[in-house]
Amino acid sequence: MNEIMRTILWLPEQASTFAKSVDELHYFVITVTMVSSVAVGLLAFGFFFKFRQIRPRQSTPTVVPSVRFELAVVIVPLVFFLAWFVQGYRDYVWYTTPPKDTMDVYVMAKKWMWKFAYPDGPNAVGTLHVPAHRPVRLLLTSRDVIHSFFVPDFRIKMDVLPGRYTETWFEATKPGRYQVLCAEYCGTWHSQMWGEIVVMPPAEFDEWMLHQRAGLADRVDSGGDDGPGFHGTLVEYGKKVAMGQGCLKCHSLDGDPHIGPTWLDLYHRRETLETGETIIADEAYLTDSMIDPRAKIVKGYKAVMPTYRGKLTAPDAAALVEFIKSLRSQNLDNVPSKEAIYEPVRR
Repeated sequence: MNEIMRTILWLPEQASTFAKSVDELHYFVITVTMVSSVAVGLLAFGFFFKFRQIRPRQSTPTVVPSVRFELAVVIVPLVFFLAWFVQGYRDYVWYTTPPKDTMDVYVMAKKWMWKFAYPDGPNAVGTLHVPAHRPVRLLLTSRDVIHSFFVPDFRIKMDVLPGRYTETWFEATKPGRYQVLCAEYCGTWHSQMWGEIVVMPPAEFDEWMLHQRAGLADRVDSGGDDGPGFHGTLVEYGKKVAMGQGCLKCHSLDGDPHIGPTWLDLYHRRETLETGETIIADEAYLTDSMIDPRAKIVKGYKAVMPTYRGKLTAPDAAALVEFIKSLRSQNLDNVPSKEAIYEPVRR
């Protein structure tokens, strides 16, 4: 039945764990609305003949519906709407809650291209390689205008906004090549803003990633206008950005209090703001704090941090976030020495 309905509605292949669930809701809504529309149309057509005027100046009979009829007219549609809501909300929670073991990929949109960056791997333009049967979380931002990351075969779509990060995730179920489109009009070549996701068998992907990492030391990503050229991973570049921008003069990396909150174990830490509100230091909060640092001041600290709006490119911000995420108590290999922090850094 699934294949029959998918064919009738001209839906693309179901290539992710979301796809079938999204389509089943689609089938449910379409079937109920089509059956209801046909029933209302046939009823109206029958009434056209049954209540037609038989003689001149015939008066229209008064119809007084029963209470049961009125209740049925209200309750039956309500039941269907609630059923749609329950199924849709269940899938929405699933769709917006990435598993803990997701593989993160940073996505930067720019007129008119998609750029992908693995935290511990290579960068790529236009093509994203991922393993099948493993969840992948996409952290998306735009360099210029609003875009929308859309993969029809995965049934995922997420707005990509300048100056902030949004996220979505998927788990591909079939190796193959799947088209990425922009679903938000973004200018002259919007219709040609294409990309591709290459889904590989897990073992083949692991081998591909090892090969890519092995070549990082010999390869330079000359991002040009789209991002910085650098050797190595985003974490390594994030360390350079932090030192070059002077971030480490106010934020400690060893847990000691300083002018600003320590970066050690900051990622996913629960912070209390001056307003009494509690937030989780996720990617969105860390990025917003770079762009508008006075919007959410952590309790006990002064609003002295300047804005880095216009000073950090999207790749710079992504690298900084990834560096902060790497600063965990059990892994301090990425922490530079205090002497290095205050040395001039050539970029």
